[in-house]
Amino acid sequence: MAAPSAVWSPSSPETGTRSSMKSTPTEYLRPAAAEDVPALLTLRTEAEGWLRTKGTDQWSDPETGERAIAKWRASIDEGRAWVVVGERDEVLATVSRGPVDRDFWRDDDRPETALYLYKLIVAREASGRQLGTRVIDWMSRLAALEGRTWVRIDTWRSNTELHAYYERLGFKHVRTEAPSHRRSGWLAQRPAGELAMPHDLLPVSSNEGLDGATAGRVELPLQTS
Repeated sequence: MAAPSAVWSPSSPETGTRSSMKSTPTEYLRPAAAEDVPALLTLRTEAEGWLRTKGTDQWSDPETGERAIAKWRASIDEGRAWVVVGERDEVLATVSRGPVDRDFWRDDDRPETALYLYKLIVAREASGRQLGTRVIDWMSRLAALEGRTWVRIDTWRSNTELHAYYERLGFKHVRTEAPSHRRSGWLAQRPAGELAMPHDLLPVSSNEGLDGATAGRVELPLQTS
């Protein structure tokens, strides 16, 4: 089955402006655990409501109940899901990686050269902290550590505000695919290792240095396709 295609951060628009100052981190990234599933479902439900207020039909078919729980648990068990945790140990954001989605990416795209980013969601309470931008930067660094060329996304075709958000962060539109059974298909990519906020890197554990320099050391399976 193809990996989930919707990628969305329900926070206020982030500019990705480069900062000349380091901020003291109050949140950090860690691999998602089974006990995070209720919080992840809450993030998803909140995102669905937020999207409706923005006038987009993205995620208009809510994922609830056992199906949603099973998908989150599979991502967690396979080491593909992460959460951003705040100073009170609350889950503020999530992101996953996954295999290439063959509904969209072709052999001549050289799928093995990219890391595929999915399910980026930021809690409304974390709006304004640039968490979406910082998570994407971490994934970009991970892609570079793996020797990949690109970070790739596919998003809802009709969500032009989301397209503009990613373009502000340096993603370039590759093309739009429109298979009849999918609502996603706006394809974009950004060079691996490219950072929008190099002075505010997201640490991977609360014990890590302020510059997040060891963010790539988290143990996780390398993507093979």
